[in-house]
Amino acid sequence: MAVSGFDWPTPLSAYIHVPFCRHRCGYCNFSVVADRDDLIARYLRCIDWELKQLDQPSIETVFLGGGTPTHLPLDALKTLIGIIRRRLTFVGDVEFSVEANPEDITAEKLNCLVDGGVNRISLGVQSFAADKLKLLERGHSGASAAAAIEMAAATIPNVSMDLIFSAPGETMAGWESDLKLALSLPIVHLSTYALTYEKGTAFWSRMTRGDLKTTDESIEVDMYQTARRMAADAGLAHYEVSNFAKAEHRCRHNLAYWDGRGWYAAGPGAARFVGGLREVNHRSTTTYIKRIEADDSPTGESEAVTPIQCARERAAFGIRLMEGIDIDRIGKEMGVALRDHCSDAIDRSVAEGLLEDTVGRSRLTERGVLFADTVATRFLG
Repeated sequence: MAVSGFDWPTPLSAYIHVPFCRHRCGYCNFSVVADRDDLIARYLRCIDWELKQLDQPSIETVFLGGGTPTHLPLDALKTLIGIIRRRLTFVGDVEFSVEANPEDITAEKLNCLVDGGVNRISLGVQSFAADKLKLLERGHSGASAAAAIEMAAATIPNVSMDLIFSAPGETMAGWESDLKLALSLPIVHLSTYALTYEKGTAFWSRMTRGDLKTTDESIEVDMYQTARRMAADAGLAHYEVSNFAKAEHRCRHNLAYWDGRGWYAAGPGAARFVGGLREVNHRSTTTYIKRIEADDSPTGESEAVTPIQCARERAAFGIRLMEGIDIDRIGKEMGVALRDHCSDAIDRSVAEGLLEDTVGRSRLTERGVLFADTVATRFLG
């Protein structure tokens, strides 16, 4: 369905959310359920129903996220991948990514992923340090995480890793140690995120009580700059504010998000953008399942997006890319005068030394990279 009379492009990406986890980490604000593996069979039937409604769309990127997809027992994981392959039409050189936790990596599960066409795996390591892992409530050790990466890379060479920095009490030496070990392993992509305290999480409650002390902002900036330097030295190019990759290994699925190309999505809390309509499924896994089982829509939120709103969002996400954006191209593709709408954001950011704006290219300055969220928010208006 086309919204606003605009000829929206057909999505070529799909996201499938797997809510199951062994444990909900204190900082996690995603749609997750722990100790509810009894729901897996019903969940799989619901995913099959949701994807069936799409009528075999052509797909170039698939991302299986969570939660923890690899927490699924082997048979359930096989079933889920089978559903995806049956309900979606893979075209061309499809990027098929799966998120995983180190403690779930086994030869059997890796073979299952490869047999299903998975060619990219993203491991939520977060740290190799015992004290930091304990604080973050992770279930693996540094040694087991390193071993999992080695094992994964031997089967699926396109390995990405997530690391968290600025955890309470973390030192620069500790962060450098995490980075050094991560970059010594066979990874081709690295994502680094400062620890955030989202309202509604256990970490938010602990922070507001004073049980967790946030890291000083200047230290956080130094840690981020250290990650940029060390990743570059290891041959991983900084291509987005939080992401680094070797040549030809940028995450194509995320690039589709950031360019506003649209995507399908299924599962609890999954958000999709199709035909100018943004929809989000119910976050509660039980509500999601019960609604589908009752032949009702799993959608919890719905919003019609206008071309100018989409153009602004494309600019806001795209400006986080180190290569920047072509504001005029985005405006032309969306049929709007984007530069006029964003003139205040552009002029202010240029005046503050956060943005370079030339014909055909607008990008963050070196200083602007540290204030990427500020610049992005301005583009949203």
